[in-house]
Amino acid sequence: MGIQNDLPNIVDWTDEFDFGNPRNFSPVTKWGTTVHYGLVTFIVTFASSIFSTATEVTSELFGVSKDVMHLATALNVLGFAFGPLVFGPLSEVYGRKTPLLLGLLVFCVFNIPVAVATNVETILICRFIVGFGGAAPLAIVGGALVDLFLPIERGIAVCIFAGATFMGSIFGPIVGGYVTESYLGWRWTAWLTLIPGAVLWAILLLFIPETYGPVILKQRAQKLRFDTGNWALHGAIEEHRLELGDVAQRYLVRPIVMLCREPILALVTVYMSLIYGILYLFFEAYPISFSVKRGWSLGVGTLPFLSLGLGIVLGGVVVLLHLRLRYAKIYEAAGKVPPEERLIPMMFGSVALPIGMFWFAWTSDPDIHWVPQVLAGIPTGIGIMTIFIQGLVYIIDTYAQLSNSAIAANVFLRSWVGAGFTMFATSMYNKLGVSWASSLLGFICVSLIPVPFLFHKYGQVIRKKSRYAPFAD
Repeated sequence: MGIQNDLPNIVDWTDEFDFGNPRNFSPVTKWGTTVHYGLVTFIVTFASSIFSTATEVTSELFGVSKDVMHLATALNVLGFAFGPLVFGPLSEVYGRKTPLLLGLLVFCVFNIPVAVATNVETILICRFIVGFGGAAPLAIVGGALVDLFLPIERGIAVCIFAGATFMGSIFGPIVGGYVTESYLGWRWTAWLTLIPGAVLWAILLLFIPETYGPVILKQRAQKLRFDTGNWALHGAIEEHRLELGDVAQRYLVRPIVMLCREPILALVTVYMSLIYGILYLFFEAYPISFSVKRGWSLGVGTLPFLSLGLGIVLGGVVVLLHLRLRYAKIYEAAGKVPPEERLIPMMFGSVALPIGMFWFAWTSDPDIHWVPQVLAGIPTGIGIMTIFIQGLVYIIDTYAQLSNSAIAANVFLRSWVGAGFTMFATSMYNKLGVSWASSLLGFICVSLIPVPFLFHKYGQVIRKKSRYAPFAD
């Protein structure tokens, strides 16, 4: 029943068709788990941005500047940088489910003080902790999808995960705008994240299975010890203890070293960080452009985010088309695909993004009809989605067994950038104006267009010289 291993007393899968192996779960279980993880990711990113529309109301209520209240969004995003340092190691010892339950519980509980806060300090501290707990799915879900799926299906699952990440961030300000100006008030921006978060926590506890193979085998070994009376049976994971030094090496030291020494990781991370920063900057820029400059109400002024969401959906379609029409054929023919193949949709997105930025910039004049400016969100969203997804999977494919360390560096840097962009967005757009502030970002995006093209051409050579990227082409 599971002792298929050359080493004595180590419990392993019975064969490649073992139903306990997450790769052999039923399609309903696999995709149901994926959708649930997507919804959890949606709600934690929704929480990160929903408070942005309450900045003005709360700054007046508590008698502080808007810059201080921008910290409520920035600190939440900053929590995303530090959460993976805890939840990443925990997921490799206790599996995916337990740390996810813990993180989501922290996320839910600390939304309560935000909802009933009577001072700014409570809001800021608890918003950071909400982000810290909400980082659990951002740190864990990627690994869970690797547990469940082979490369082709995994590409679809990653699209769901990445789409949920961005769509949650986009719908946060839309819902927050209407809630804040309604009779419910700004406090319901916290209740509206707590309630669905609690429901998803209960579903996770009751219905979602563990997906981390070593922990499943550990649980199987525990049962077999009682069933057989052989107390020497154990899972391979029980032979290794998690040492503090190992955690520091994998999630602190090695990511920093890789970020400094690996050109692929460094440039792709910088690119993805810019994308992440632009997304959170838009949560301040869109209200300025549509509510302040065009005179729309707070709620209506957030509706243009829907075009950005449409662009993100279309970006996902671009990725899936590439996956089905090209990537899958190469994989089926050769049994493997070089990581650089992931960059083709990213090349397309690198051009679409600055087009959207300049389009948004130079149709922002209130004398120009609002439709062209709203439509600018479509190419921008396409660029954001294709660059982010393909950059992420390119890092994973490139660094293979060390991808946890690479992703740790990526998440840490991009979360800092997202938090920073949130803080200076309002000042930049007020001083430079919508046209030139957006154009400045457009020029930065143009400067990064060569990144996917260069790695598509020279990535194989760079990987061959890398100390951290296994070369098997």
